[in-house]
Amino acid sequence: QVQLVESGGGLVQPGASLRLSCAASGSSFSIYSMGWYRQAPGKQRELVATITSSSATNYATSVKGRFTISWDNAENTVYLQMDSLKPEDTAVYYCKASRGSVGYWGQGTQVTVSS
Repeated sequence: QVQLVESGGGLVQPGASLRLSCAASGSSFSIYSMGWYRQAPGKQRELVATITSSSATNYATSVKGRFTISWDNAENTVYLQMDSLKPEDTAVYYCKASRGSVGYWGQGTQVTVSS
């Protein structure tokens, strides 16, 4: 089992920055990839960014150039640096760890971008 705890969400104005953190614990060895997903009210959960154990990254088109995902292997923590936030980035952000065909989810953290 892998436990994931997200933090760093909040209410910010458009154009501001936030950094989300996701700390993994438990049997976190052999995790192949980690990622951030988000779900806005009334919408399906969507991929934001992923990173593999070899540091390969992938971003949704809507966040490319504004968000940066990184993985501190020593701390078993993945980060999502979010810059130039827009109101449409408002959502609950979830962290996911993947090991083989098994995925583990965190409880989510709310990000609200509003003036």
